[in-house]
Amino acid sequence: MNESGEMYLESIYILCNKKPSVRSIDVAEYMNYSKPSVSRGMSLLKKSGLITINKEGHINLTEAGKNKAKKIFDRHTTLTKLLIYLGVDGKIASEDACRIEHVISDESFEAIKTRLEEVM
Repeated sequence: MNESGEMYLESIYILCNKKPSVRSIDVAEYMNYSKPSVSRGMSLLKKSGLITINKEGHINLTEAGKNKAKKIFDRHTTLTKLLIYLGVDGKIASEDACRIEHVISDESFEAIKTRLEEVM
């Protein structure tokens, strides 16, 4: 999955935890993306079996989508915590974590997560 797909998935996950229902317009507003861009992204996620969209336009994560989104969100929050622990400003830490979360290997991430849990 590419970075933009992961960003959409993470955004849906966050919104699903904040709102009773999520639609494409919510994702567009949250990410500050255009409606056509989000529509295309949702179509790709649907084809990949990561989301479903009902006839009212409500988006739901499938089990596979939820698992993938949780993994991405965990990477983001853990890497943000690490950077803040290292002295990086919170806003910058979150922005940098967002970029790192898409390219870091599972092995490196697990090592970071384990070590961070030991020191915090």
